[in-house]
Amino acid sequence: MSLITTLFPLGWLHYLAGGLLIGCAVALLFALTGRVGGMSTVFSSSWSWLIKTPYFLQARYTDSRGWRLVYAGGLMLGAALWWVLVDGGTPQSTRVSAWQLLLGGLLVGYGARLGNGCTSGHGICGLGSLQWPSLLAVLTFMVTAFLSANTLGRWLP
Repeated sequence: MSLITTLFPLGWLHYLAGGLLIGCAVALLFALTGRVGGMSTVFSSSWSWLIKTPYFLQARYTDSRGWRLVYAGGLMLGAALWWVLVDGGTPQSTRVSAWQLLLGGLLVGYGARLGNGCTSGHGICGLGSLQWPSLLAVLTFMVTAFLSANTLGRWLP
């Protein structure tokens, strides 16, 4: 088995296409509107519709939540279209348990807030605009991910 088939058992073209589409989308968003399309701010601004605490009612969330909700909807629509048109609508599954998915989501959300952004904001938008803090954030994300995956991979079934 080659390294490519080991790393990408389902093929690599859809990863390439997804990366190119995301890169083009955030570049187009920035070029046309001057807005940065990081997803952790989309998440927080969406929660500002429902949670009325001072944190979520900051102007940076409430003033931009309309376009960010449309942006998130477009990402979900794009994923759904890919699933139906390219993948044939085949049901997907995972062997990861629900508690592990929930814990992982909570840790990622906490990390995104702690890092003042997520991998899409720092990795795609920040690096694309040559932001030094984003490079440091991405390196921190990657080192932490490698260490966590290798450590937990040895402990979890």
